Amino acid sequence: MKAIAIVLAASFGVATTALAAESCKVQATGKKLHGAALTSFVKKCCNDQAAAQKLKGAAKASFTKKCMTIG
Repeated sequence: MKAIAIVLAASFGVATTALAAESCKVQATGKKLHGAALTSFVKKCCNDQAAAQKLKGAAKASFTKKCMTIG
């Protein structure tokens, strides 16, 4: 029973990261950003998503890194 709960929690985390990254990518595409402006916008978007999920420390850093590299 514990194993199932752990697997579900882990898969939810991956799905959340992918959705957040996709959301940030869609927003940036809608704004037609390029270069440094795109990078800055996506980084801020990913940090805001991490803050909304109340992530701290290593979890926040990992989430932000994945969010920025997906897509």
